[in-house]
Amino acid sequence: MWRDRRILDLFGIEHPILLAPMAGPVLSDMAIAVATEGGLGALPSAMLSPEQTRAELDKFRAAVKAPVNLNFFCHTPPVPDEKREAAWRARLAPYYAELGVDPAAPIPVSSRTPFDEGLCQLVEALRPEIVSFHFGLPPEALVARVKAAGAKVISSATTVREAIWLAERGCDAIISQGFEAGGHRGVFLGGDAAQQVGTMALVPQVVDAVKVPVIAAGGIADGRGIAAALALGASAVQIGTAYLFCPEAKVNAPHRAALKASWDDDTVLTRVFTGRPARGIANRIVREIGAMSELPPQFPLAGGALMPLRGKAEPAGSGDFTPLWSGQAMRLGRELPAGELTRTLVRETQDRLRQIADH
Repeated sequence: MWRDRRILDLFGIEHPILLAPMAGPVLSDMAIAVATEGGLGALPSAMLSPEQTRAELDKFRAAVKAPVNLNFFCHTPPVPDEKREAAWRARLAPYYAELGVDPAAPIPVSSRTPFDEGLCQLVEALRPEIVSFHFGLPPEALVARVKAAGAKVISSATTVREAIWLAERGCDAIISQGFEAGGHRGVFLGGDAAQQVGTMALVPQVVDAVKVPVIAAGGIADGRGIAAALALGASAVQIGTAYLFCPEAKVNAPHRAALKASWDDDTVLTRVFTGRPARGIANRIVREIGAMSELPPQFPLAGGALMPLRGKAEPAGSGDFTPLWSGQAMRLGRELPAGELTRTLVRETQDRLRQIADH
């Protein structure tokens, strides 16, 4: 049924459905469920220690004989700016007072380790079949070592220019991340967030611009969206928000409630939570500080000062200070186990493609 087999053959999977490596919500149990049903499981390593990554991969390998994608960030580490961090903390002071948080307490560390020598050695030891990157690519020498370890390399592009840049530097496939996608934008060549491109416009332009297979991401949550992406020339899709509704997703109660209650126009791009643009459901702190405020420190430092507020609010059922990551298609989400959702997506897509072929 799958006419374009480039991604299937490249990765060794049965169906062109990739689990988005969402840092926080996704661990081995969800990756196993998706891989068992013929999709590509993923493990997000940006917020895991090397030991945690190894442990999660061991669980995956023990449960299923299938390829897996390890995902890493490759941002430039931030330069500490005490003045900016003090201004950010001063802006949050009224919230600290409201929730009874000690304003003088040390700020927790908000860390996302960029891909470096140590993580490259981890990849060389674990030998995942696919390694994906967000925010571009690490230095050329590290990419070469990842490939030498036997991994296919993919990364996210939010514009055609970024896609060409990635293809020229040896990516085996490119994720075309539309404006609709939840979580962090994969932007790495700069540009105004207001100029970001939607999935339907971006995918065919990327397909025309590069020779490697393209993976569509953003606003895809059912068989209609997958069939549309394939019709636009994508060889596969990467799905994130739809999997947040699964019981395997490590999503706290306020986040899960927001996903169920929100409308299509309730998400915004915001810098408030990490210092980089990311799409999530607008909540109190986003509205009061301003979604794209310049106050938050450089990525990923902004999140540290919010942790004490989250620690108070979330147990009380409030998502006022929580990053409620979501794409724009959250109303298409279904509360199904991840394996059942994957099977459903395959069936819906094949039914839709048959309908198109019959006409």
